[in-house]
Amino acid sequence: MKKVLVLDFGGQYNLLVARRVRECGVYCEIKSFRTSTEEVRAFGPDALIFTGGPATVFEPNAPMVDKALFEMGIPVLGICYGQQLMMHLLGGQCRKAETREYGKIQLTHDVSPLFEDVPETSVCWMSHGVEVEQLAPGFRAIAHTDGCRHAAVCCAEKNLYGVQFHPEVLHTEYGKEILQNFLYRICGFQREWSMANYLEEAVAECRRKIGNGRVLLALSGGVDSSVAAALLQRAVGDQLTCIFVDHGLLRKDEGDQVEQVMKHQFHVDVRRVNAGDRFLSKLAGVTEPEHKRKIIGEEFIRVFEEEAKKIGAVDFLAQGTIYPDVVESGLGGESVVIKSHHNVGGLPDCVDFKEIVEPLRRLFKDEVRALGTTLGLDEKLVWRQPFPGPGLGVRCLGAITRDRLNALREADAILREEFDKNGLAGKVWQYFTVVPDFKSTGVKNGQRAFEWSVIIRAVNTTDAMTASVPRLDWELLETVTRRVQAEVPGVSRVLYDLSPKPPATIEWE
Repeated sequence: MKKVLVLDFGGQYNLLVARRVRECGVYCEIKSFRTSTEEVRAFGPDALIFTGGPATVFEPNAPMVDKALFEMGIPVLGICYGQQLMMHLLGGQCRKAETREYGKIQLTHDVSPLFEDVPETSVCWMSHGVEVEQLAPGFRAIAHTDGCRHAAVCCAEKNLYGVQFHPEVLHTEYGKEILQNFLYRICGFQREWSMANYLEEAVAECRRKIGNGRVLLALSGGVDSSVAAALLQRAVGDQLTCIFVDHGLLRKDEGDQVEQVMKHQFHVDVRRVNAGDRFLSKLAGVTEPEHKRKIIGEEFIRVFEEEAKKIGAVDFLAQGTIYPDVVESGLGGESVVIKSHHNVGGLPDCVDFKEIVEPLRRLFKDEVRALGTTLGLDEKLVWRQPFPGPGLGVRCLGAITRDRLNALREADAILREEFDKNGLAGKVWQYFTVVPDFKSTGVKNGQRAFEWSVIIRAVNTTDAMTASVPRLDWELLETVTRRVQAEVPGVSRVLYDLSPKPPATIEWE
């Protein structure tokens, strides 16, 4: 199978580059620009992509690569800083742009395989303060904007291409087509990267690695760990044991659903630990959301350790680590650490294991969902709403109480049921309920009712960095409100959050 190596120069869109290549059915990985030429050759790429980055090529200590990478005889695509670097190293010149371009800009291109089936003029996304002033020998300009003469360049003879704009972002109107042209027309790739192929390879790899050993997996009930469990069960069968720690903060019937699917559909050895009372005791009186997260995470590990000791010696510890976990933890490229994930190197000391097994480590979230579908997992598990690790603990605001937690769980179930009835599942990106830690006066059965409020939160987004609020049907909101007020004890008000991100966040914690 042919593959692409994406060299990361620290730009904000770099993870998107790898995702877009994968979406084209071509396998790729991200590595830092600091990766040595020998390591690049050892990886054996069939094409290279240089990403954007915040630096300028003419500043001291600017990120550089070995010029020999352009002499490997494989196609290269430079994006933004990647294009500037290509010109700089191959004999061209860059300068501070006379007109800094940012945002949606009209692009006009010449005839080139890179722009096959792309309209002569289209919208692209620019973000640069430096531009190519003089082309390297053998290159020609193949696209321009009003403010940038060299918006795209190429040396067709050597299959070297550069673009100043960002084809990986959705704001570039034909970005997908441009990347496909590079991969299919210039590199000669075909769609070889599929979940069926990956599943076959991953199962074989797990069997080789595990052999006759025993595997222990912490099953959270989330998409990643559930897919990892199903894959490992296919690979090694009853050599796998899953510990499912139900912390009492799952949505209605969610724990039962996970257990049912894994035990009865996939015949996985699942040992469920109902630890809700234990977690709620630890969380009593805790109001600060980050403190809640730490308590829940710590206690999860403690329960897992206790149950692991009961099983005895384990050869392998399995984790549902996915590729963004690796990249966000600063291990997959050059970008800054976004957040350190506990599953990237953080393991309980008490478990006697030889190695870690991470069958999803090379996959993005959307690929994990596709793999789950390929494995035959229940669609409700595969396409479950994004759900924070601490569960309902961060949606029950302030100090968690059992009455508000129960109200939150029941209201959330009603909301999801009504969204399903109205065909909004899969159309609205995320929707959930929140119960704040204050009461307000209402009237029920002709009497004063001093009760909780339920807040409905629904958002649409493509990247979770910004989010808009959908204009839900008024009749739907009225139905949800009526049902919550009638069916959920202790609730008298229902509110709809109209706040976009930014300035608000998606969650309420």
